[in-house]
Amino acid sequence: MTFEDHGESAPRTNDAWADALARAVQLALTTLRSAPAEAEAWDATAGSLEWTCWETAEHLADDLFFYGMQIGTPGLPAGTYVPFGMHRQRPEGPLNNLQADREAGPSGLLTVLEACGAMQVSLTRTTPSSARAHHTFGTSDPAGFAAMGIVETLVHTYDITAGLGVEFTAPDDLCALVLGRLFPHVESDEEPWPTLLWATGRGDLPGREHVEKWRWYGEVREAE
Repeated sequence: MTFEDHGESAPRTNDAWADALARAVQLALTTLRSAPAEAEAWDATAGSLEWTCWETAEHLADDLFFYGMQIGTPGLPAGTYVPFGMHRQRPEGPLNNLQADREAGPSGLLTVLEACGAMQVSLTRTTPSSARAHHTFGTSDPAGFAAMGIVETLVHTYDITAGLGVEFTAPDDLCALVLGRLFPHVESDEEPWPTLLWATGRGDLPGREHVEKWRWYGEVREAE
């Protein structure tokens, strides 16, 4: 089975991609708001990552913020990013543009995630489909950056919930959508969610080698 072509049911407009991203972010928020509210719980390691659950949620918010800013500024010189300052809170932590106020606790952290997600959703809707912006995995359009945001949201919610002891399963339709848009090299007879986890180095599939290094392909293809 290939996820590259999903026929007429696959979103092709900016609004449809924005709706898909908004759904992924809302799913993450609903899931994570059911997690322990104590800040100390969020210092647990997030799944197989070296980051804490707090750092991973912060990184996810930062991803959505950055993708929105990147596609919302399509006049940048080719091959460049919006020149935000980036730094780490600790040597092993994520390299982010922004951090959440620790004193606001997990609820404040999730408010930051909600705000960054809403911003990328809005910019997905309002940026012309013809816009292109740089990403190291391929120059992309608003739909492509929305797909990146969905992948980040689903897999990092999985990471965070693994650390917090909360169950999380992503919807197969969202997984199939982003597999088709960003992972054209991936074929599998398995369901979309375990396939996405395998493709991002977070799980195993029967008869497949474990993925140690992974990437997506964000460039716009002619069929889109």
